[in-house]
Amino acid sequence: MPNDMIETPIGSMRFRVRVAGPEDGELVVLLHGFPQSSAEWNAQLDALAAAGYRAVAPDQRGYSPGARPEGIEQYAMEHLVADVLAIGDEFGGHRFHLVGHDWGAIVAWFTAIEHPQRLKSLTIVSVPHPNAFARALNDPSTDQTERSSYIPVLKEPGSGSMFVTDGDPAGLRNAFEASGLAGHDVEDHVAVLTQPGAIEAAINWYRAFDFHRGGVGAVDVPTLFVWGTEDPALGRDGAQWTGEHVTGPYQFEILDGAPHWIPETNAEQLNELLLAHLSKFS
Repeated sequence: MPNDMIETPIGSMRFRVRVAGPEDGELVVLLHGFPQSSAEWNAQLDALAAAGYRAVAPDQRGYSPGARPEGIEQYAMEHLVADVLAIGDEFGGHRFHLVGHDWGAIVAWFTAIEHPQRLKSLTIVSVPHPNAFARALNDPSTDQTERSSYIPVLKEPGSGSMFVTDGDPAGLRNAFEASGLAGHDVEDHVAVLTQPGAIEAAINWYRAFDFHRGGVGAVDVPTLFVWGTEDPALGRDGAQWTGEHVTGPYQFEILDGAPHWIPETNAEQLNELLLAHLSKFS
């Protein structure tokens, strides 16, 4: 079942958004990670549409050509969360289901923490609650510092050249190949991140965020958290501690042998869990 790519105005910017399913279906917003694009949700868009949901997956701030402001401060969490709420409003969902993976998961956590009244449910893939992640990152008895050693490198000026150099995405393709994503929606991601300014804008998300800082609120929204045991970037400690920061209904699912790229590599497993979760809180 194909999804459609449309362009929609959000404030002064324009976002490219994949949409699928009936317009009168319950809204599900899906937030992609780095270095990917909305195409990472193709399998979920199909499954949600078939189940009668209205599924929308934007190319987020920095990834959409019409939503690529200059300056690191433009990628602060407050703006990323505001984009999500505005997209919900644009597609008629004052209350909606929210799904996030990787960086999309971090934005989804903060949206749920700060605006729980807007969400019917929350589904998080791969990334622990910000407090649990900060605890793991700051605790030398865990391996999270080693797993996150790439983050300080990305924060350096011009780090996007590791992935795309003068329009050549060889580094990006190599990263996908080395991490086990080859053969999925890689070319869609490459097409987005080779646009002028896109890779640096995407990395500005890292530069604008302090991963060591916890102290944010708990989540009262019904939450499904899916984590893979072979995720090289996100260890077991933070994943297991996440439940301490969810006060609403909580389901933690561990996918044995799954890598970081669960929406693409383990699509059937995720779809089954996602649809069951949504059905409980629709």
